[in-house]
Order: sequence, then structure tokens, then C-alpha cells
Amino acid sequence: VIFILMLVYYNTGGWVANIALILNLLFTIGVLTAMGFTLTAAGIAGLVLTIGMAVDTNVIIFERIKEELVKGKSYQLAVNDGYKRSLAPVIDAHVTSLLTAVILAYFGLGPVLGFATTQIIGLLLSMFCGILVSRLITDFWTNKNRHFNYFTAISKRIFKHASYRFIELRKYAYMISVVVLIAGIASFFNGFHLGVEFKGGRSYTVQFDRPVVADNVREDLKAALDGDNPTIKTVGDARHLNITTAYLKDKDNADSAVISRLFVGLKKVLPADITHEDFAKKNIQGFSAVQPSISEDLKRGAVKATVFAILIIFLYIFIRFRDWRYSVGTIFTLLHDVFITLAVFSFLKNIVPFPLEIDQHFIAAVLTVIGFSMNDTVIVFDRIREYSRDMKGATKTKIINSAINDTLSRTIMTSLTVFLTLLILFIFGGEVTRGFAFAMLIGVITGTYSSIFVGAPILVDFAKNKPL
Repeated sequence: VIFILMLVYYNTGGWVANIALILNLLFTIGVLTAMGFTLTAAGIAGLVLTIGMAVDTNVIIFERIKEELVKGKSYQLAVNDGYKRSLAPVIDAHVTSLLTAVILAYFGLGPVLGFATTQIIGLLLSMFCGILVSRLITDFWTNKNRHFNYFTAISKRIFKHASYRFIELRKYAYMISVVVLIAGIASFFNGFHLGVEFKGGRSYTVQFDRPVVADNVREDLKAALDGDNPTIKTVGDARHLNITTAYLKDKDNADSAVISRLFVGLKKVLPADITHEDFAKKNIQGFSAVQPSISEDLKRGAVKATVFAILIIFLYIFIRFRDWRYSVGTIFTLLHDVFITLAVFSFLKNIVPFPLEIDQHFIAAVLTVIGFSMNDTVIVFDRIREYSRDMKGATKTKIINSAINDTLSRTIMTSLTVFLTLLILFIFGGEVTRGFAFAMLIGVITGTYSSIFVGAPILVDFAKNKPL
């Protein structure tokens, strides 16, 4: 899907992005293999998300090259200026995503750690392939007196001479943000469905005679455990599953009852003649209890990770732009995105036909949304800072509107590539990653909205007499 999108929108230039994408994917898998990582469902989710974000570097560069060509510059000069002027935005966008990924890796456990590791490797390789490899391919082609075409009939028409008056609409956006804030606060009173990592439960390691697929037994187990959604992970190989459930978690001496339900739920993948006693003695390889104290530690770790991520990004933006207004705009943007995600998971928890649980995958999604949202916002901030130097005498409204309009194509294209990969992950990725993918889908939409309507307009209304 990303391959096709790049070619449809960037013509032959799309081949540069696609080659960089292939190399990024191969390098990422190569590094993971060399380091001996086991690729879990969360790791694959990280790999899929990396595919969506890997083309971001090329999108930023290509959009800048297109702008330079529209100004009437020669092809060679446009390419040189495009790569040169894109370097700072590319680094800023990747650093913000890397910061949240590193924090997630530091605080994350188990599957979340695998996701964060995959994302860190993918982001680093995205910069390498997007900046260095893409430039080498472009220069190689140019030296043969040829050039790539970055326009198609579609991309010429979309966002051509965009002149939307975003800043003039900011009061309506502020009203929407107030509603979002209220909904986010109300979600804490409405409550959430907590995953087993946060509410405690029992964990069993089960051995099978033949390989089994975790997703194939999930629905049977869910029915046998009276609707409880168990966490299922492969241990070592496909013949061993770790099953964690909160079923009867508050009752002491309920181990035998839980094992009986596991036996019922797993009957389809067990030998036909096996008895309940044999299952309990031979197939149950290990047992552990997820104590409430451990759950409390995970909750505190999740809150710390989120707060720490917002604080680190606040400081990075302040150091990078040396203006507290950019940092304040960042905080409002991030809180806006987090509150919307929390509100959706709270108020839709009993409506959607799939589990919306607050678990480690959800925390991973929130932190990734924070990184992605800042990815968008920092591109707009970079352009505002550039135009504040170039457009001497222009009003703040004109400068910010111009910056948003001129980066609009890049914002939509990046959001679209990530949204499509997440949508595919949501549909085909299985039950384990569905809640994560859903949270990220919300985050991509809200992140795109907030970078345009929340972060940038704050620069107009705070310290009005201070120049940008």
C-alpha cells in the first residue's frame, strides 16, 4: 500500500522512497536477528509502524524539493536546497519520536520492550536510509544527466497554492479542545477496562503436543473464562503458551477452578483422550500470580513514563527553539492527544466489538502517539521559525498560516501513510495488537488536528508582543 501511494503521489521520485523503505526493513530485521531478538506480536506491530513512518524522511525532503521547483529553481539546485533545508526538520521529527521510544524501552516490560526496541532501530535506520541512501540514489541518477519527477497529475492538484485561514479559526478549535479536556477528565470518573497486568490475576505456562496459534485459541478461552480477555504469549516456540487471566482473581483457592476453565477453552488443541487431571499435571508447566502490588508498580511506571516523555519533549523543544511559547504549545498539543485517547477508551469500552483495555500495549500506543504528534508539530514549528526570518514585517497570523499551509501536504501524506499501515494492522494484526492499533489510529487523527489547530495558534495568543 505504501509502495503504491509513493508512486501515485511522487511519480518516479517514489522509487527513491521505496528503495529506502526496502533497505530500512531489511536492515531492521538484520539488526534484530543479529541481536538475537524474538519477534513477538508487539515487535511485529513495531515493524509495521516503522514501515509507515520510514517514508516520513523522504516525504519531508520531497515536499521541500517540490516547493523549490515551484519557485522556478533548476532541478539540481532544487534537490540540493531540498535536502539541505530538510535536514533540521527531519532530525527534529525523529528525535522527538526517538525520545518517547527510549523512554518506553526504559519503563517497558516484556512485549512493550520488544515494540520499543524495534521502533528505535527503525527510526535510526529511517534517518540513515532517508537522508544518506536516498541522496546517493538521487546523485547517481543525476550524474547520468537524468532526474526524478516528483509531481503527478494528482499531486499537482492537491494542496496547490493552499491558503486556508487556520489561525482565524483558532477560537473554534479552542472550544473543541475545552470539550476534549472535559471528556478526558471525565474518563477518570467513568473508568476503564484494565488489562490483567494492571488489575492482577494468574499466569500459566501451558505445553502442547503440537504447535498452536495464540489467536486461534483466544476466542475459545475468552468464552470459557466468562468473557475475560486473557493475555496470551508464545514462550520459546509455538508449542508453549503463557496465558494470563484475571478470571476469579479476587478469590483465594480458585486455582483448580481456573485450570478447569482453561481445560475447557483449550480442548480443541489438546489430544482427544486427555483428562482434566492429566492436563493439570502434564500440560501446565508453570504458574505465577500477578499480585496487586506488581500491578500498582506497573501503573506508577506507566504514569511516570508518560509524564517523563512530555517533560523531556518540553525541554527539547525549549532548547531547540529557545522560546517558551513553543514548549507551551507542545504541552497543550500532547495533553490534547492523550485526553482524546483516554476519553475514547473510557466511553467506548462497552460499545466497540473488541476489547479496549488499559494495558502495556495501550501505554506503548500513548507514548508513540506523543512522539508522532510532536513529529507533526515540530515540522510546523521549524517552518514558522524559518518564515519568521524570511518574511520580515509580516504579521504573526500571516507567518503561521503560511507555515501550516506550506507544510500541509507533508502533514497529510505522513499521517496517511501511518494511518493506512495502522488500519491494516488493526484489521489483520490479530487480537493482541488490535487495541494498540485502535489507540494509534485515534492518535494519528488527533495528532494531525492538534499540530495544526492547537500547537501553532498558541504562538499567536501567548506573549502577543513578542516576535516569533
